[in-house]
Amino acid sequence: MRKAIEEYKMIEENDKIAVCLSGGKDSITMLHAFKSLQRFYPKKFELIAISIDPGFEFFDIDFLKNICNNLDIPLFIEKSNAKQIVFDIRNEKNPCSLCANLRRGVINSIAIEKGCNKIALGHNQDDVLETFLLNLLYTGNIGTFAPVSYMDRSKITLIRPLVFTPEKEIRRFVRKNNIEVMKKVCPMDGTSKREDMKNLIINLSKDIPMLRANLFGAIRRNLDDWKGK
Repeated sequence: MRKAIEEYKMIEENDKIAVCLSGGKDSITMLHAFKSLQRFYPKKFELIAISIDPGFEFFDIDFLKNICNNLDIPLFIEKSNAKQIVFDIRNEKNPCSLCANLRRGVINSIAIEKGCNKIALGHNQDDVLETFLLNLLYTGNIGTFAPVSYMDRSKITLIRPLVFTPEKEIRRFVRKNNIEVMKKVCPMDGTSKREDMKNLIINLSKDIPMLRANLFGAIRRNLDDWKGK
């Protein structure tokens, strides 16, 4: 994570960073890592956590509060009508994009209200590859999300410190340190198109052992967003 932060200059002196906390392994790992980094990183920065309650019955607010209390990080939870809009009213067959857009708007508003200039998202290396394949196969576009993105309208910078971190390393970190994560974060877990891309990578890797490294290397070498252009 520190390698990604330094290579893409994700942290500057006196940043105030809002960490998006869903309760899943990625966001919890990122929160722990940021807290550890804060103790010795040469550039001083402030942390808060933001969580969006989408209205699902399994969303555990007390669980998130306990995590942040133990780490001494302020937590701000905002109620959202994402479940009602995406699943009850519109009954979206592919709800991930709309749900993400709804949550993003709320997160941006809270971050601005709390004086943050950066928002940290927990996308890992596997998410980078899966998004790349989703764009390529379903829309005919070559692209994925960038490690750092500046949003002109909100004047907020999005950072993704886990882009170099494979999902298996995050699972290992959580398991090794006996860190509890929320059992379920989204009703689409394990059933979305993203899961299909995950399985595609797993199956292709059986015959092409260097598949993940080759894909990630191609992204870093050839996508303008990743070069800072």
